[in-house]
Amino acid sequence: MIHILLVEDDPALGFVVRDSLEHEGYTVDLQPDGRLAWAAFETKTYDLCLLDVMLPYLDGFTLGERIRASGSDVPIVFLTAKSLKEDRLKGFRLGGDDYLTKPFSIEELVLRIEVIRRRIQGKSSKNQPIPVGVYTFGPRNLKLNGPTSTTDLTQREADLLALLLRHCNEVVPRDQILVQLWGKADYFLGRSLDVFVSRLRKYLSADPSLRIVNVHGVGFRLEILTTPKEG
Repeated sequence: MIHILLVEDDPALGFVVRDSLEHEGYTVDLQPDGRLAWAAFETKTYDLCLLDVMLPYLDGFTLGERIRASGSDVPIVFLTAKSLKEDRLKGFRLGGDDYLTKPFSIEELVLRIEVIRRRIQGKSSKNQPIPVGVYTFGPRNLKLNGPTSTTDLTQREADLLALLLRHCNEVVPRDQILVQLWGKADYFLGRSLDVFVSRLRKYLSADPSLRIVNVHGVGFRLEILTTPKEG
């Protein structure tokens, strides 16, 4: 369960955002000003902070700065009516992870939170080696350890392998891979993706139970074949 600290001094907007996020399955602690929010932050544990910038007593930027000064790396999303480039940059300099300009749609907010949620849930798994057939894959140290040798992966090779593993034995659409790893999908990036898939096939070639299948016109599927037990 993701626990969110929502700081919003507009009662109507605060209630709408809280109710919408709770409907999506999140736990939301709504605070009306920066001072009360800081007191809550000091006594509770949150997975994400949504901070309105224009707040009574303690503005959102100052609150975000205090959170970072406390040593916390909890993700912070700033909510503000200001769309000036200087304000967005200030938020990022203070350690913000995202910046949403009012008025915003709840759908957009939920999508941005989902991106952060996947990152939160992926943190613990990235710290542990992942068995892949006869190999051991280290997403954090970018190493693929085999029976006789170790391959040093690039960050993008590791990200691609991790994505395929998360959807093991399922087809992952090309456009989904391109958008998640390259930021957009076009013909030239598609050719680059093909090169990375070829590299991974070569790295995994020592294990015949592993194969990356190209589903023509759709995407790729990492298959891990299992041998039926005798008897």
